[in-house]
Amino acid sequence: MPSTLFSNVQVWDASRDEVEDGMHVLVEDDRIKEISDQPLNVSKAHTIDGVGKTLIPGLIDCHCHVVMTSVDLRELEEEPLTLMTAKASQMMRDMLMRGFTSIRDLAGADWGLAEAVERKLLIGPRIFFAGRALTQTGGHGDSRRRTQGIEPCACGNGLSYTAVIADGVSAVRRAAREELRKGAHQIKVMVSGGVASPYDPLDSKQYSTEELTAIVEEASGWNTYVAAHSYTSRATQHAVKCGVRTIEHGNLIDAETARMMAQHGAYLVPTLIAYDALDRNGAALGLGSASMEKLQAVKKHGQNAISLCREAGVKVGLGTDLLGGLQSDQSLGLRLQNEVDSNRDVLVSATAVNAEILNQVNELGVIATGAKADLLLVEGDPLADLSLLTRPEETLQIIMKDGEIYKNSLG
Repeated sequence: MPSTLFSNVQVWDASRDEVEDGMHVLVEDDRIKEISDQPLNVSKAHTIDGVGKTLIPGLIDCHCHVVMTSVDLRELEEEPLTLMTAKASQMMRDMLMRGFTSIRDLAGADWGLAEAVERKLLIGPRIFFAGRALTQTGGHGDSRRRTQGIEPCACGNGLSYTAVIADGVSAVRRAAREELRKGAHQIKVMVSGGVASPYDPLDSKQYSTEELTAIVEEASGWNTYVAAHSYTSRATQHAVKCGVRTIEHGNLIDAETARMMAQHGAYLVPTLIAYDALDRNGAALGLGSASMEKLQAVKKHGQNAISLCREAGVKVGLGTDLLGGLQSDQSLGLRLQNEVDSNRDVLVSATAVNAEILNQVNELGVIATGAKADLLLVEGDPLADLSLLTRPEETLQIIMKDGEIYKNSLG
């Protein structure tokens, strides 16, 4: 792989309060080799003139579902795994073209998809996957109809790839161990009701203390952590007390819960764009009336949850949680979070904080010597105008992942 030199470029990452002008960044193989405020004399490097442009770390989306290729999840029940994979591959390519060089998939993606990207058989962001989410009977991840009995066979049902039903301490330990055996980077659990699931009450508290503690113990034993789907204060406090590390969504938490999250070092991963996109398009794309009703109950509180967490000192990441065709709105998630957060806060969430969540500090989300060469060259300064990143097809001149250029609009 040829070396790449970004010359005379503005540089920003979370270690910098402002962009630094007149910088030179050398990439060799898949790493950042050198950063200097003086010109670098490098032979045989492909030089890119960065005048008037800003080099930032590749973006990270910490809540994705690349195999949930339909808003109407019932469609996945009859979708062959081959078709599901083909559609997921297109979605992953599109994510990379929006500047998301890493994603955390929290139900559905598996070792096969992650490995296909690693081997460059598929083009997309690197995937930190949870495999199947753990759900109790009747929980958010239990997708069976009320008239249905046994769980469907995973051999021909795409939806069955997204969650596994496990009840009781022994069963949840086995389920967690199974996902870890299959390579999961983290474990996902459902601890409250959800929007997309029509039957469980939004304010339900799911999994007992004993069950949830056992899941956390299993993840900890593999030196990883648990992410919990949770909306309410009751469910979130329950999760945090049991050792859950990241709270996904969290729309309905209160100030007391935010303080508890801070005390336990838990992160919030908000997913504001999911509610906005579903509100605009969900009914037309097959989201049922029960889910649309629950959507309204959580949509208006998402930004308040971010404010409460900021005030309490909770670290806030960024996720999207978009389904099917709605994933084209991924970049707009930055804009919605920007309505409550500053430009810098949103950028830090989408880079450095999300890298912390992934346990990839100093590897991802930074522009530093020795870090992975995941870099975006932006026309303009996104720290001054974050909306630049909501138009990636226009403003992202270079998209680099692992030192390889996947988009080059500079010729």
